[in-house]
Amino acid sequence: MKVVCTEKSQILAVRIADQLGVQAVETRFARFPDGELYLQVAGPLDDETVIVGSVTDNDAFIQLMLLIDACEATTNTLVVPYLGYARQDKKFKDGEPVSARVAARALSRGVSDVITVNIHEKEIARYFDAVAHDLSLAVDIGDYLKGQGFADPLILAPDSGAADFATEIASEGCWQADYLKKTRISGEEVRMEPKNFDVKGREVVIVDDIISTGGTLATATKMLYDQGAAGVHAACVHGVFTGGAYVRLRAAGVKSLVCSDTIERACSAFTAANRIAEALKKC
Repeated sequence: MKVVCTEKSQILAVRIADQLGVQAVETRFARFPDGELYLQVAGPLDDETVIVGSVTDNDAFIQLMLLIDACEATTNTLVVPYLGYARQDKKFKDGEPVSARVAARALSRGVSDVITVNIHEKEIARYFDAVAHDLSLAVDIGDYLKGQGFADPLILAPDSGAADFATEIASEGCWQADYLKKTRISGEEVRMEPKNFDVKGREVVIVDDIISTGGTLATATKMLYDQGAAGVHAACVHGVFTGGAYVRLRAAGVKSLVCSDTIERACSAFTAANRIAEALKKC
């Protein structure tokens, strides 16, 4: 087995290869004058190849499809740590595509198994024309938080949909978990507060699978401080951080903001490599 990767997943790919005790093969990347992408796998491959690539933007999507095609002579397991387009997983209006289905089908050609990490909706797995496995980094986030020295943190999901994820993380430290409840005060005013627990005097860690614009979290942070929280922190699997989200959240009072290396950032504080390597050993 050997590991190859796209340009934006190099660090994670090497970590996976190290965990497996196999070689990460160099891939060379270039761009033609008209903007088209080019790549070449620079070393020989074995009979089995692990292809690692997060779909963070359109170039990364095309690059990943090119890499799959370049490995056509081997049996391929595809690792997509972050799948862009996954949030459009159903038709919300007539005439719309199901973007998650488009991405999954396009990436399935030439692979036997697919591994994703905290994909937006687990139902997306059915769109892959290959055996799909979705992994959770709840344990890894919990382990990271245990090392931060919080005495009695409240693990808080931004909504009820992420409540199970928050509970899974909280179980690693025997902490309390809750989710934000929204109450409309008027036509323009909304209050957000934990559904079950008081935050007064406590460190609060808001957890989610994805942080994108950070708008809701910024508003929630200010309200949690108004309710007496000692400190607000945030942790997510996929740190998208569009439109200045990182600065927005820090300016709102978030004391620490971390993510995994599914999208490689300076604030990637824990890795998806351990869970991915474990899954690859079972494939």
